[in-house]
Amino acid sequence: MIKRFVAYYKPHRGLFILDMSVAVLSAVLSIFFPILTRALLKIYVPDKDVRMIVIALMAMLLIFMLRAVFNYIRIRWGHILGVRMEYDMRSDIFRHIQKLSFTYFDNTKTGHIMSRISNDLNMIAEVAHHAPEDLLISVLIIIGSFLAMFQFNSTLALFALIPVPLLLFWGLTYGRKMKSGFRMVRKRIADINSSVENSVQGIRVVKSYANEDVEMDKFATVNDNFRIAKEIMYKLMAIFHGGMSFLTDFYYLFVIGAGCLLLFQDKLDVADLLAFTLYINFILNPINRLINFVEQFQQGSAAFERFIEIMDIEPEISDKPNAISLKNIRGEVNLEHLSFRYHESTEWILNDVNLKIPAGKTIALVGESGAGKSTLVSLIPRFYEIQQGEITIDGVNVMDIQQRSLRENIGIVQQNIFLFDTSIRENILYGNPAASEEELIDAAIKANIFDFIDALPDKFDTLVGERGVKLSGGQKQRISIARAFLKNPPILIFDEATSSLDSESEEHIQNAMEELAKDRTTIIIAHRLSTVRNADQIYVLKMGSLIESGTHQELMEQKNYYHSLYTRNLF
Repeated sequence: MIKRFVAYYKPHRGLFILDMSVAVLSAVLSIFFPILTRALLKIYVPDKDVRMIVIALMAMLLIFMLRAVFNYIRIRWGHILGVRMEYDMRSDIFRHIQKLSFTYFDNTKTGHIMSRISNDLNMIAEVAHHAPEDLLISVLIIIGSFLAMFQFNSTLALFALIPVPLLLFWGLTYGRKMKSGFRMVRKRIADINSSVENSVQGIRVVKSYANEDVEMDKFATVNDNFRIAKEIMYKLMAIFHGGMSFLTDFYYLFVIGAGCLLLFQDKLDVADLLAFTLYINFILNPINRLINFVEQFQQGSAAFERFIEIMDIEPEISDKPNAISLKNIRGEVNLEHLSFRYHESTEWILNDVNLKIPAGKTIALVGESGAGKSTLVSLIPRFYEIQQGEITIDGVNVMDIQQRSLRENIGIVQQNIFLFDTSIRENILYGNPAASEEELIDAAIKANIFDFIDALPDKFDTLVGERGVKLSGGQKQRISIARAFLKNPPILIFDEATSSLDSESEEHIQNAMEELAKDRTTIIIAHRLSTVRNADQIYVLKMGSLIESGTHQELMEQKNYYHSLYTRNLF
């Protein structure tokens, strides 16, 4: 893990060297201040050497000025180093998340992902800046101070060494204990983020069912867990800092007591004792730095572990080394002996499905809820991986096609439309960001949404709100269809695109769908007869198996399962 963390320093080695250099210089300069103080009190003042007194004082002033400059450089550019590393990590994790398969998102809460991208990476950035700097400064000052003290009085220096191992032992012991506490807090804050996100996104459902109390109870549970985790963590922190506070105060008492004993024996003078006292203060500061380093490192380590957890997740779906790119496809889609289930321990969702869709034709998939219709169309663009059988496009197995190329040639219009929290323009242009204004308007006209957009005060620049909350279901659906027009794919999938709309919206969308489906291979999943009546072929699914096929008229004349669905008004 350390090796992977260090790798993020490499692109910014110049800043790292600058930060460490000024840290070293600042630490070295600090060591000289007690030396000059001792010389003043022990030599220059008793000798009344005004010239050397002035030189020593000017040297102290120069030390303070240089340390101020070094601290400015260290604080500014050291933090910039951390920010740039955070930027790199955030870019890496976001890029990696884009590669992950749907299975990961099916099983991971959005709040947990957001917590790792924001809170965790912010903590890692702080550690990236402070940890090496604090460690280096602390070690240099402690070693330098003791070297100077041994030069002044080796006996008292030995006494000053005695409490140091105890201070370090206490800090390291409770620092490790805090690591588990910080890790738990991170998990609990992710739970809170997830709970808030669910409640806010579903606020209309919450209010429509008057279930505010239910949401408050659920939030109270995760909030209590977070509170308990933080209380445990702060208990450990209190023991940690309380013990350190006593040990640092005891350190002063121990050294002063030993110094008084040596003074009484005429083995030490007051100037040396004052210099030792200054060095003890200099030693305690880096020890506190080390303590903070341990505390911060534990938090950063826990955060980086969570970062690595995501980065180590391999996409379940990946391109073969020799995967090809589709060129000028006609759009013939074949499913042969296709079987699928989401997990090995679950039932098969699809069982030995064989289905042929000629290029440019429209087919409809019908069946009761849970029959496997949406699962089937999710396998064509490889949102999930096939366990048995194969799917081919123009005779090429989809497993041999680059995912990007495959999905660029397939347009999907779903029942639950997702619109980004931005303008209508950007939502439509998502189908083809390079499209011109004329192409944008043409797509809106074909999707029967242009008149509505043109009547808005801000027209295409109107903001749609989070998930398109400012628009009706039919308006969102038509924007989605306009987006598909801009993409202009040879293969189209309509996944229950009209199932939750009123009759007027359905008519607009039905016309837009028919326009979009012209000269394209089209797969329609629908619960309404008007949507599937004109399909070239209808395939009927029941419990994951294909049991009937034909035109609407042919299937009605057979009076089998399709006829039963129709007469029971189940689609």
